[in-house]
Amino acid sequence: MSLKEQFGKDILLTGWGHSKFGKLTDQTLESLIVQVAGEAIRNSGLDPKDIDEIYLGQFNSGMQPLGFTSSLALQLSADLANVPATRTENACASGSAAFQQGVKAVLAGTARNVLVIGAEKMTDAGADVVGAALLGASYEMAGKASTTGFTGLFAEVAKHYDKRYGSSINGPGYEAGLGDVLGSIAAKNHRNGMDNPYAQMHRDFGEEFCRTISDKNPMVAEPLRRTDCSPVSDGAAAVVLSTSATSDSATAPVRLAGFGHANDFFPAEKRDPTEFAATRASWERALGMAGVGVDHLDFAEVHDCFTIAELVMYEAMGLTPRGEGSRAIKEGWVYKDGKLPVNVSGGLKAKGHPVGATGVSQHVIAAMQLTGTAGGMQLANARRGAVQNMGGVGIANYVSILEAL
Repeated sequence: MSLKEQFGKDILLTGWGHSKFGKLTDQTLESLIVQVAGEAIRNSGLDPKDIDEIYLGQFNSGMQPLGFTSSLALQLSADLANVPATRTENACASGSAAFQQGVKAVLAGTARNVLVIGAEKMTDAGADVVGAALLGASYEMAGKASTTGFTGLFAEVAKHYDKRYGSSINGPGYEAGLGDVLGSIAAKNHRNGMDNPYAQMHRDFGEEFCRTISDKNPMVAEPLRRTDCSPVSDGAAAVVLSTSATSDSATAPVRLAGFGHANDFFPAEKRDPTEFAATRASWERALGMAGVGVDHLDFAEVHDCFTIAELVMYEAMGLTPRGEGSRAIKEGWVYKDGKLPVNVSGGLKAKGHPVGATGVSQHVIAAMQLTGTAGGMQLANARRGAVQNMGGVGIANYVSILEAL
């Protein structure tokens, strides 16, 4: 049963805004939020007075002295006075948490037009502060000091994966096994990021550099090198959700065809570190609601906070069986000209990862693809795409299926 058949109404993305990602020293969290909120409302063809509710995705967790941020979007216009505004937090999936709360408000009929914003200002804080804040998403490491931060947690995933499946990876061009596969994913996403004007990193490092340990690409937490890790970023993105579009909108709307959300156990010992079972469940729920399979998708924007996360995602979404994710990169399936391009935006790896902004950014990039407005990132004939955003090591998981009208 489709979303419309289940709930009796369409959910449309009618306008969106996106800031540059990176070290944005001349902008504050407030200015970023106001910028993208204004862009999204204007592009939807609405006025601020038409917004019924606001959801702001922001992880924060000590990276900013200002923790109470839900009302910052109201600075855009006096017409937003008294609009209900709520901050959502679900670790690195905070942006998609805000998106789905907005969807549910429209489905419930308590709001006609919802403004969803994702924002984070991270680069003002020191590396130790950012690392400690991100470790707040770990049951075992929260409040503890760590030399590798969250990278160490995903490095453990990579080690378990290599131990279980590494023997099947080696082959021509992939003699180093998992390390070469992860290097290829990094190189792909950096190359894709070259075409994204919002991306933090515009540099095509190439396969050899991304696969090699060097002074410029050191090991951060074995087996993850610097090029396997997404950067610390500032940025924001916003989208307006409605049941119908106005004739004044700047571009065609995009329809939400299905969505899924699943959380896993927080203590790691309760989970198989290579399975990402709740991530798989979120994919199954979203695809099931949309009435499609992964083979019906034209592209996917997935949560590659580390390259091992993208590799496991190939399996969680059902693109390959478990343990065979390397086929997707080795056989070219996930490149721009492959059967399912993944992270054409450059992903978190090259675009950047301002934590609370990431999920909303992924929805904006997908909407641009589906409306033919993605510029250098544009794929030919993109009609249906997926967004996958997760918090923690596969703990909080969100998937959206979006369609062109």
